[in-house]
Amino acid sequence: MLQIGDRAPECTLPDHTGQDRSLTSFLGESTLVLYFYPADFTPGCTKEACQFRDLHGELQRAGLRVIGISPQPPETHAKFREKYNLPFTLLSDVDKSVIKMYQVDGPLGFGVRRATYLIDGGRRIRGAILADFLISKHTEFVKQAILLREPSQRQP
Repeated sequence: MLQIGDRAPECTLPDHTGQDRSLTSFLGESTLVLYFYPADFTPGCTKEACQFRDLHGELQRAGLRVIGISPQPPETHAKFREKYNLPFTLLSDVDKSVIKMYQVDGPLGFGVRRATYLIDGGRRIRGAILADFLISKHTEFVKQAILLREPSQRQP
């Protein structure tokens, strides 16, 4: 897994519509929550995506943008987004080249590790979590990122 302070590798992958999208194109004025997950429609990945969906309004208000990456093709991502009303972009890394660049390939090259990165506009990693089976850790990581970006929402 890449470390806090590392520069996030630039990459280009097709989104759920088949259009190629680069990491830099997502950054703009937003900080990026980039999460890697094993597969669409699995129970854990569905739970994680739906939790991020439910936080979407708070994420937007905090200037955070969510992007998910997994090895399924764009058509599968499109169905997953539609079924669960996911308001964020899903990128397809069928050959797992970006998954490997971000060092979240599964043991012995099988599968994908569940990881979430917080990446700033300069492509620096400002936060990271790796928790394969503890989806709640990823949700808490994202909630903490929201709080850090919105000081006015913190409790006194």
